[in-house]
Amino acid sequence: MSSARNLGSLCSPPLTSPATQVSSMLETAAEQVMVYKDFQAAFETCNRGLESLANMEQEDNRFGELKAGFCILGIQALAELNQWHGVLSWVLQQYEHQEKIPAKIMQMCILLYSKVGEPAVMHAAARVWLHCPSNSKVTGFGTVAELYLLHVLVPVGQEDEALELIMGEVGSTAFTEDQRQAALEVLEEKEKQHEEAPLDPGLSPDPEICGTAVSNQGSVIHKLETMLRFLYRKLFLTGSGSFPLRRVFLAAVLLYMLLFRLDPALPSSFMWISKLLQVLRQMWRAMFAPYYQALPQSTGL
Repeated sequence: MSSARNLGSLCSPPLTSPATQVSSMLETAAEQVMVYKDFQAAFETCNRGLESLANMEQEDNRFGELKAGFCILGIQALAELNQWHGVLSWVLQQYEHQEKIPAKIMQMCILLYSKVGEPAVMHAAARVWLHCPSNSKVTGFGTVAELYLLHVLVPVGQEDEALELIMGEVGSTAFTEDQRQAALEVLEEKEKQHEEAPLDPGLSPDPEICGTAVSNQGSVIHKLETMLRFLYRKLFLTGSGSFPLRRVFLAAVLLYMLLFRLDPALPSSFMWISKLLQVLRQMWRAMFAPYYQALPQSTGL
């Protein structure tokens, strides 16, 4: 009798824990997003997984990780379904309070609403999150502050609040001194752009002025390309002893790609790249001014 009972226990499938079942659902949702591109099914799987999590003991050390995983996949699914309007409200349904949202999910939400041109949606939620004392100790606090500054406050024109963020308690916790200085330079540049903008927003720019500006920029790029070709010819005329000059030419090409071929909005969007570009421009003037001055003389001969 006992042997039959033991045989039955061996043949019956092993019982799986609730955490294992939920983890399997998370893997299924990830496959639906990444492999099958079935975003509606993935979002439904995320909702079922979150419902299952609600019945689990929150003391489980995987609870927060699984919940964040379902929310990240759910956000991606909603974005792919073009239902981004409901992302923040859906996330708040899961965490109830804005300050309880994990840093990586807050970062995703800021970037999403910035991408679709609605940064103001995240204004209140991110502000509450950053001013919650317990969040200042979590990993990713500085990244949330940086994204909030660059992708919410600056685009919506909240320069005063941006300055308060940089110089206040949040800024002192989130940024180093160099980062704060770079952020202040971004704000100064933004204020200059506002001052230079037309007073009447209904007035369109003069097409002749725009054409002249484009023509001037094209002329500068043409001169720069000519100078690079000039350097290239000099490089190979100097022969095998020109290894340092090869490195100089490579640096010139990299600078050209950074300064003229990338989107000019990038320096104002990423304060650290903006700071780097300022240094590179100074190096450019110091290294290549003699070549640039010699070029018109050589072409005029």
